[in-house]
Amino acid sequence: MQTFKFLRPGALLACCALLLLAVACKDDDDSNASANNRHVNDWILTNMQDWYLWNDELPTNTNKNLAPDEYFSSLLYDGDRFSWIQDNYLELLNSLQGISKEAGYEYALYRESNTNNNVIAQILYIKPSSPAKNAGLKRGDVITHINNTQITISNYQTLLSALSENHTLTYRAMDVENESLSDPATVSLTPQEYHENPNYLHAVIETGEHKIGYYVYNFFASGQSDGNEYDTEMESIINGFKTAGITDLVLDLRFNSGGSEVSALNLASLLGADVNNTKVFMTKEYNDDIEQQILNEPGLGEDILTVNFTDKAANVGNLLQNKRLFILTGSRTASASELIINGLRPYMDVFLVGDTTYGKNVGSTSLYDDTDATNTWGMQPIVVKVYNSLNQSDYDGGFYPNIVDPDNDFILYPFGDAREPLLAKAIGQITGSGTIGRTGLVDRPLVAHSLDRKKRSFQLTVDDRAVRALNRP
Repeated sequence: MQTFKFLRPGALLACCALLLLAVACKDDDDSNASANNRHVNDWILTNMQDWYLWNDELPTNTNKNLAPDEYFSSLLYDGDRFSWIQDNYLELLNSLQGISKEAGYEYALYRESNTNNNVIAQILYIKPSSPAKNAGLKRGDVITHINNTQITISNYQTLLSALSENHTLTYRAMDVENESLSDPATVSLTPQEYHENPNYLHAVIETGEHKIGYYVYNFFASGQSDGNEYDTEMESIINGFKTAGITDLVLDLRFNSGGSEVSALNLASLLGADVNNTKVFMTKEYNDDIEQQILNEPGLGEDILTVNFTDKAANVGNLLQNKRLFILTGSRTASASELIINGLRPYMDVFLVGDTTYGKNVGSTSLYDDTDATNTWGMQPIVVKVYNSLNQSDYDGGFYPNIVDPDNDFILYPFGDAREPLLAKAIGQITGSGTIGRTGLVDRPLVAHSLDRKKRSFQLTVDDRAVRALNRP
């Protein structure tokens, strides 16, 4: 039998008052959130109207009550794969400079077998002085479990999202000499704020009459904060090649998904054949409004849209046999890396070994308002299309390599090891001994890649200081 208890009138009134107060507070919170959204979205729209490469494609009617990330997405041109926004502009700026909270390893995910749904994460490289390096992990090791859970097709995205916090890996170490894996082992990692140096490895490989410079460069950044220590180190590395008297150069960009235009210009000026400050590296195309302002601004004009090489005493371009530069590429070779390929091709033979590159011929800029405490958002919209000195920019489908190798072999030799397949093929081409080295497995399809999860990936961050000097928001 059910019994019902009726509230006394005073208690009923009190409950109603509390309910009304809760509703009023929620309404106030919703109203404040909506007002802040409109404030941030006004800023987003103003800057997109001003800077966005496709500003003539922006919608006429917009809903400024949306959350800022949803509002930003609602503005994007259908063909835009690259513009992005995040709620903390400091994190955005840090990510572009290689600063992030991580354990210090990059990986690719593959299906373990066609007969099950398990996924393995194979380590592509370990970063120096990182938690992963200190724990003894190395290139080629195979991760099967994260936090004691088997990685599968259905859960890998959830498991990968835990890697920025303390986590445990179950892995099998790679023995390249015996082409085998060890028994499973576990390791616990504590991610830290890590400042990644893009200058990963350099060496001189001597074979026969050839001295081959080998340089692994993993993203384009001048230095930490506003520094240029990474570019300075790059110049020192190339100068070391010049001092060593290299005859050939292999530039490894297979894991380089882009970055700063300034660093790309620095590298191109060090490697290009017969280049100097009178030769064009790239030209830029902004939206019509910006270009008209540039043309109307006294002392600027069209020259601001042209970027010339800089003079470099350490330049090695004319030392290279047949003025040929070898570049190792992968499916994540993108943006500023592709700018190097496109910008150097009018001046030298750029020979690609690896996989088809990503295909990104546009650049972005970082927009944020550090004077507005109510707006912490930062956005990275596409603002420019880039061309080489021959006015070529037709690589939105990527650059197809001269020698194809998907670089997905199970046995991952250390970088710089002459048995490593992509490097071996480049050496074979240099020495005339043929395209030596094993080829990647076409039946080992990629499921995901850690570089896809990095905000800095697939970026060409343009140097627009002169444009910003115009009377613009």
